[in-house]
Amino acid sequence: MPGNGAVTRSTLRQQIADALRDEVLAGRLQPGREFTVKEIAELYGVSATPVREALVDLSAQGVLDADQHRGFRVPEYTAADHRNMIDARSLVTDGMFLALVERHEGFRNPEDARTAAALAVVRRRGEEARRAAEAGDLTVLIGYDLRFWRELSVVFGNPYLTDFLHRLRVQSWVCTVQHLRRRTDLRGRLWSGHTELVDALARRDAAAARSMIAAYNAHSLALIERPAGE
Repeated sequence: MPGNGAVTRSTLRQQIADALRDEVLAGRLQPGREFTVKEIAELYGVSATPVREALVDLSAQGVLDADQHRGFRVPEYTAADHRNMIDARSLVTDGMFLALVERHEGFRNPEDARTAAALAVVRRRGEEARRAAEAGDLTVLIGYDLRFWRELSVVFGNPYLTDFLHRLRVQSWVCTVQHLRRRTDLRGRLWSGHTELVDALARRDAAAARSMIAAYNAHSLALIERPAGE
């Protein structure tokens, strides 16, 4: 059994990683911003070890870039990077929807009471995401969107899928906020089709689900690539 010190360090590691990820997603840590383990340790008043571990975790998620000699930096993502992330996400979601059609054993039966209850929770999360999107509240939307996709992927019963898709979506949002934070008003401009997607999956309507995701991806690309003044 690990001692209390190990538990404390693990908790600190997660808290620091969560705090820094939130700073990046909120746009308060700008692209290209560099910092060292020592700087973050002094900022939070903790030892270097949990900070280094947290920064390595965030590098693995694509939230930060690691430089062996200069420390860590917030990556600068381009619209081309965003396109590649969307392509990667689509390969994952297409596989999820194919499992739906073929009644793959990994996807829990939507007629099962437990699965129905889980989808109801995901749908409520989607409703919160929709409200945030319509209000143009990017910070709140990101939080609910990440929870929405994590909880939705859990229904497919594969923890590796859940973790992989979550990392992709975090990295996608890190890229997206670098472009959208420059806009002064996002009301009505953000994708808000979360609940419709859940409803399609509950019906095992993979074609509708794929169509929604294709529209979402096209919408996202257009929003990123459109000049900020438009």
